[in-house]
Amino acid sequence: MDIGLTTLREQDIAKHVPTAQAMLQRTSVIIAGEASKSKTKIAGTKRRFVSTVSTGGAKRAVDVRMLDTISAVHPDDEMLSVEQHTLAYRVRRAMAVGLAVHDVFGRQSELEALAEENRSSPLTGDKATRFHKLLAASAFVTSFTAASYITQTMESNGDAATELPDPEYAFDTPQDALKGFLYNLNQAIDGAPDDAQLLARAIGMARQMLDGLLARQARFPELAAFESIHLRLDADDFEMNGFDVHARGKRKPLVMTFKKPDEVVGNHIAKYQSLKLAKMLMAYDFDRQLNPFVELGGFLFTFIGDGSPGTGKTTLIQMIAGLVNEYCQVAGYTFHYENFGVDQISSYQGKSGQNCRQFVSNVLDPRVIGFGTVDDIDQVAAKRSDDRASAGQQEITAVLMESFSGANTVVRGNCAFGMFSNYPENVDDALRQRAGARWLVDGPQSVADYIDIFALLIGDNHGVKLGKHELYAAQEIKQAVQTAYEQHNEPMEDGLIKVAEHYHKNGGKLQNLVDIGTYLHAIKQAEPRLTGRAIKNITDAVKMRAMDIELPDEWFETPDIFMHKDYDTKKAMIAELRKPVSIDMMIQEIHRYADSEFRYTDKSDDAAVERVIRDQRVRERAATEIVELKEKGLWND
Repeated sequence: MDIGLTTLREQDIAKHVPTAQAMLQRTSVIIAGEASKSKTKIAGTKRRFVSTVSTGGAKRAVDVRMLDTISAVHPDDEMLSVEQHTLAYRVRRAMAVGLAVHDVFGRQSELEALAEENRSSPLTGDKATRFHKLLAASAFVTSFTAASYITQTMESNGDAATELPDPEYAFDTPQDALKGFLYNLNQAIDGAPDDAQLLARAIGMARQMLDGLLARQARFPELAAFESIHLRLDADDFEMNGFDVHARGKRKPLVMTFKKPDEVVGNHIAKYQSLKLAKMLMAYDFDRQLNPFVELGGFLFTFIGDGSPGTGKTTLIQMIAGLVNEYCQVAGYTFHYENFGVDQISSYQGKSGQNCRQFVSNVLDPRVIGFGTVDDIDQVAAKRSDDRASAGQQEITAVLMESFSGANTVVRGNCAFGMFSNYPENVDDALRQRAGARWLVDGPQSVADYIDIFALLIGDNHGVKLGKHELYAAQEIKQAVQTAYEQHNEPMEDGLIKVAEHYHKNGGKLQNLVDIGTYLHAIKQAEPRLTGRAIKNITDAVKMRAMDIELPDEWFETPDIFMHKDYDTKKAMIAELRKPVSIDMMIQEIHRYADSEFRYTDKSDDAAVERVIRDQRVRERAATEIVELKEKGLWND
């Protein structure tokens, strides 16, 4: 679903600039429990002396003069450097933007109405309690917005060289929240030796504040509605998607060996849908932050590719990334590719889930075209029933399930996620069913496929003749895909074949939706994992087939023909090419999906049988060797 875009207007921010400017010059902050902490570090450490006398209830007022602290970096120069001025300007604007977002929160909740009522006469009872809770939640929003603004709009060439102090937080009012925000930044930059450290410390403190705020988010149930909000400030390229944390940073250039479509042999359906996916992504509209394919149907958000080792999963990844990267270069868009692998599983509690959430956030970033992959998903994410799996693997499973089809999942159409595995039967059932499409990556199959792949890989540096063969004719995509789809007119896996034979004996031919529903129920009786989510995946695949349109290559040769068109024009151009849904499409997609579930079940059962047989053989061998040892007198009971 689309949560809608709220654009922050400059006039809404400008009215808060005087307040922010006054606070930047001087503000008084009430700090609790600070008197017991010495400002002098213990020699040889970065720690400070802490008194054993409790002063938790003590409070003191601290004057914060942020501009003076910034100026102190170069005390001999009356003029601020570019970096100093940038920090001062960004901090002031961060506070003004924070107050503007506070206004948005007030309008979208009861806060604005309650505040108006409180001005006329003080609130009492439940209304007063509600008002104070909403005011505290708005203070949280204000602080979170200001810290997010700093992390998104500022960059530094390094990290803070010293340990930063723990942030202080105040949630009484939005103004108190900003006072704490200023105090924290002032503490961090105080004593910065140069401009580089000035910026690094400020950004580092903003990140620490965000971490601390997210850890406290559960204290404010009134924030639930704000989690689905999408705000954008075009002038600064700043946006908020609920409480997701996005840091601008410098994206590393993509270093990858790309593959052309004619370098992929076999895997016809997977290859074909990869080509479609690459073009689908380029229909994304950055102004509306939505893809017409999401609204019209047929957008592929998640998919899983399975096959034996060496069948071409990595080649498919390289092909998709190469196509999207090439299209993005033509359009002038930013492309972000990221793979999540076993190296990001951490032994520290919570860190694996944090790494996975960051991976998902990076790919979901609505300012870029994204493609994320999880290779060897069976090793990275564990089955929830697997007692041998690490806590980190279980964390990753939970994050991926929530991200791919959770209550807060928003599909905009700017990115796609692919999971790949040699052993998909080892993937948690619920996670696997969150994959909207199933790609069987079985590699070259026919004689022509093997001739083509050998000729491709051997290259041209030889004198051996080709023989009677039209090279790559079997890889002609339209013919190959049509043949591949037609293969699914009938089921392929033994379990599904039995269901189909039994149904045809009793129910006849599939001709209408009643027949389809009855057939699906029969499959469900044989394969319990054909749940409602599975039916949704099948219907999504059918819709994708209806949108299985050939977007002309010339649309992607120059950006003005299609990619830079406005959203409504793109939608109309795509809708004109849409195909009708047929009963054959439904049958083929049912068989494709159900075959995959039976295939996973069979593989899982075969593996279990092999383990039992192996264990039995080991026991029999052990018993034989024990008898021999006893006969030799070498066995001690």
